Amino acid sequence: KDGQATIWCSSQGAFMVRAYTAKICGMETSKIKVIPAEIGGGFGGKTTIYLEPLGLKLSQKTGRPVKFVMNRTEVMRATGPTSGGTARVKLGADKKGNFVAGLIELKYEAGAFAGSPVGLGCMTAFAPYNLKDVKCTGWDVLVNRPKAAAYRAPGAPVAAFAVESAIDELALLLKIDPIELRLKNCATEGTTAPYGVTFDRIGNRECLEAGRETKHYTKRLKPYQGRGVASGFWFNIGGNSSAEIMINEDGKVTVATGNPDIGGSRASMAMMAAETLGVDVANVKPVVADTESIPYSDLTGGSRVTFATGKSVIEAAKDMITEMCLRAAKFWKVDPAQVEWKDGAAVCIERAEIKPMPMKEIAKIAFKTGGAISGKANINVKKGAGPGFGLHICDVEVDPETGRVTVLRYTAIQDVGKAIHPSYVEGQLQGGAVQGIGWALNEEYVYSENGNLLNTGFLDYRIPVASDLPMIETILVEVPNPGHPFGVRGVGETPIVPPLAAVANAVSNAIGKRMTNLPLNPAKILAEIDASE
Repeated sequence: KDGQATIWCSSQGAFMVRAYTAKICGMETSKIKVIPAEIGGGFGGKTTIYLEPLGLKLSQKTGRPVKFVMNRTEVMRATGPTSGGTARVKLGADKKGNFVAGLIELKYEAGAFAGSPVGLGCMTAFAPYNLKDVKCTGWDVLVNRPKAAAYRAPGAPVAAFAVESAIDELALLLKIDPIELRLKNCATEGTTAPYGVTFDRIGNRECLEAGRETKHYTKRLKPYQGRGVASGFWFNIGGNSSAEIMINEDGKVTVATGNPDIGGSRASMAMMAAETLGVDVANVKPVVADTESIPYSDLTGGSRVTFATGKSVIEAAKDMITEMCLRAAKFWKVDPAQVEWKDGAAVCIERAEIKPMPMKEIAKIAFKTGGAISGKANINVKKGAGPGFGLHICDVEVDPETGRVTVLRYTAIQDVGKAIHPSYVEGQLQGGAVQGIGWALNEEYVYSENGNLLNTGFLDYRIPVASDLPMIETILVEVPNPGHPFGVRGVGETPIVPPLAAVANAVSNAIGKRMTNLPLNPAKILAEIDASE
């Protein structure tokens, strides 16, 4: 009745939901409050809106709260898959294996409206390599299907599948070890990428060297077993991020940001705040705030949050440190220039008789020295988001009677900059690998002759489960990103880029036939085996 609206929803960005819904409903953004719910899964599919405007309009019409819940079939049919696509790649090298030229043509389905990630596919295809002469052509193809949505490193996996398959073929022709061939041509610090950026310090070479030295890579294989390797790349981005840190009366700290947590970012925010403040992380509580409780932040995507929002948290913590030093100086009646922050306490550097004042004590005197204490930062990070590089190694076994593929062993190696929370970083690598394995072996949308989606549930749309796969081994290569105070690089999207090619190369090597059409289901593999006999 007052023209205000409140939306509770699961999304990758409350401010995005507010802006899109306001535009569609013809409202001012300030009249909409979005409260972020726990997200569950996201992976790019929740970087847009679906039912929020309908719910808002129905609520306006009825004057009552409205709740929408999509069932699995509706989600599969209406929320947009990633783009289906085809790729044609040509790669030239001299007899010693030095790459001299690369060409790729990508055709990605956009759905009924323009906007596939084909441009990103063109930009990432040859990025792991020092290749001077490159031509990339992308086609955004409109088809009578739902609008394509973003999916973890959008555009990159299909492009990498093509390029890394070609490199595998080239290694066989030249009789050069696949990792050695990649090492001979890998992008390093100072390499200019095909999309125009000159790389700063990166860990591409270190990932390849780590892969070459693993026991996994040197283990002998049996008949109908194959090993595949593939490199992957993702840009990572910065963008707008806001953070506010406040100290409570008991000395505990609350860190508020505007980015939904889709990969452990709350823990990372708390850890970076604690490190900057010099306090135990157990005394820091991270909060994902609503759109009326924190200034604007871009959505959670592009592997940007630990990097960019992490920088805003660090800046907010520094802002609060400055204020705490001022409060201590006021209490001690000394010049603020004499006060520094060391190991979680204010220290008077010129008067040894004054004992350091820890944060808990500063909190107790806050009301006597000027009121509540907080720090804030609102930043737009335009540079410094160090790109991510990875190498995946996959061993498979193919049953020649049925065409079934069993993944025997899988290792994901990635330059993670500095792993703020190593267990969560490992989880990102493992999750991306599993999603990529599913893409390579099982996952596809099946349509009828009339264009109706047939496999609208997880019984028919087969994703890998724990019993399908071995433990995904991980190697975290830490080459600090110079663009972040703690050396952070985004890690969320790179892990899904190599698996398509790594699995396909492994299957191809197992059966002695090049597999180029995903997913590699038993029927396709068995047809290739039968054709060669």
